[in-house]
Amino acid sequence: MNRTAGAHPSVLVSVDTVVFTLRDGALQLLLLRRAQQPFQGVWALPGGYVHADEDADAKASALRVLKDKLGNSGAYLEQLATFSGPARDPRGWSVAIAYCALLPWEQVPQRADVQLLPVEALGTLPFDHRAIVDVALARVRNKSQYSSLPVHLCGPHFTLPQLQQVYEYLLGEPLNKVSFRRKMDEMALLEPVPGALHSGGAHRPAQLYRVRAPYKQELALSVRGL
Repeated sequence: MNRTAGAHPSVLVSVDTVVFTLRDGALQLLLLRRAQQPFQGVWALPGGYVHADEDADAKASALRVLKDKLGNSGAYLEQLATFSGPARDPRGWSVAIAYCALLPWEQVPQRADVQLLPVEALGTLPFDHRAIVDVALARVRNKSQYSSLPVHLCGPHFTLPQLQQVYEYLLGEPLNKVSFRRKMDEMALLEPVPGALHSGGAHRPAQLYRVRAPYKQELALSVRGL
């Protein structure tokens, strides 16, 4: 283990981001092919070291990682947990501050070093990334029961049936239409897009909605679960 001039052991400090998106009706995990050792060429979570000279805090580090590695600066982001110990990284004793990010499919970069995998088909991952993903998955599914979290997987405009479908994908069960819309009203999350309608083929055009400004990076909560 490396030591500083004061003989204290140095600790590696990084951030890892679990990025989820929805594609083909399934929750998918975004992975990046590692460009360097350890685990060079292996698919892993987007992550990087904390830059003490430029990052105001750990969240700023995670936002920088998403911008540098995915070209995205607008994803919903929340802190998950801290993972640490001597065995999680072959380079030495390390601390990783993990974050969960939700990204609409349209914002996922289409590159050879980016891969999407359905969460139900995940195998082993390097470091302790599988344990981090498991924590993130439990968080997303739990908070989908009582908060506006799933809306951050939608694009800027969507119909209420489209939003309900996103909730159903995450919860794994159908929802009552009337109850769902009552919950959306309770949370005061949405506002109609003036003059914007979605043509649904055989169905009559449906009103398009967007997230109200206070909740673009925050969550609205429901008193009761869905």
